[in-house]
Amino acid sequence: MTDKTMAPDDVIARLRSGMTLGIGGWGSRRKPMALVRALLRSEITDLTVVSYGGPDVGLLAAAGRIRKLIAPFATLDSIPLEPHFRAARQAGAFALREVDEAMFMWGLHAAANRLPFLPVRAGLGSDVMRVNPGLKTVTSPYEDGETFVAMPALRMDAALVHLNRADRLGNGQYLGPDPYFDDLFCEAADAAYVSCERLVDTGGFRDAAPQTLLVQRHAVTGVVETPHGAHFTSCVPDYGRDEPFQKLYATTPWPEFATRFLHGDEKTYQSAVQTWHEERTAKEEQK
Repeated sequence: MTDKTMAPDDVIARLRSGMTLGIGGWGSRRKPMALVRALLRSEITDLTVVSYGGPDVGLLAAAGRIRKLIAPFATLDSIPLEPHFRAARQAGAFALREVDEAMFMWGLHAAANRLPFLPVRAGLGSDVMRVNPGLKTVTSPYEDGETFVAMPALRMDAALVHLNRADRLGNGQYLGPDPYFDDLFCEAADAAYVSCERLVDTGGFRDAAPQTLLVQRHAVTGVVETPHGAHFTSCVPDYGRDEPFQKLYATTPWPEFATRFLHGDEKTYQSAVQTWHEERTAKEEQK
C-alpha cells in the first residue's frame, strides 16, 4: 500500500499549462478551493476546465487562466450567476461549451468507462445542438430506431475534488447529503487529487455506510489534508457556505479581492478571512 499524501503545492507541481482540468463539487458546494487557490499561486494557464461550475470557475476566469470551459452552468447557488465568470465570458476571455447537466454527467460516465461517447436523450429539442454545432446524433441499431445525442467523453488530464474524509491510500468519504459526481471526475481523469477536511486511518471507515465511501484508491493519485479547504463553499456537515464572505467575493472588484485574500499561501488566506469576519462583527456591534 502506498502513502499518497501530498501538500497542495505538490499537486500543483504535477499540473501543466494547457491541460484539461476537471474540478469536482457542484456550484458553491464542496469545491476543492484550497487546491484552486494553490493553482492561482502558480503560473499555470491556458486550461480547459471541466466543472459543474462555481467559484472555482470564477476565480480561474478572473485570473485569466481559462482557455475553454466545459460546463452546464456557473453559479454560486444563493447568487444565481457567478459574477466573475459572467464578466470574463462577456469580455470573450475564453471559449465555452455549454451542455445540459445530464449530458455533462454522461460525458463523465463515458470517460470513466473509456468510451468515446454515450447516447443520451438530454439535449434533444433544445438549443444545445445549435450552440454546440460539433455535437452529433446517433440512431439506435435496434427496432426502435430512436435518435440520441452522442455526448462525447469528458476525458481529463487531471481532476481535483474535495471530500470530508480520506485516508493516506486515497480512499475518500463524503458525509453530506449528496455525492455530486466526484467519483466520476476521479475515474475520468488520468490523475486525480483528493483534498479532504481530515485524514483518517483506513480502519476508521470500518463502520461507515458503504455508499459514503465514494472515491476508491485505485482512481486517486494524491491526497491532501486541507481543513476548511472548501471555503467559502459548503462542506456539510463540517461547515456550511460562508454566505457573508461569498457576498463579499461576488461584489468586490477582482484586483481588490485578490490583493487582500490571495496574496499568500493557504494559511495566509484563512487568516485573512478570519480577520475580515472579526472586523465585520466589530462593525455590527458598534451599530
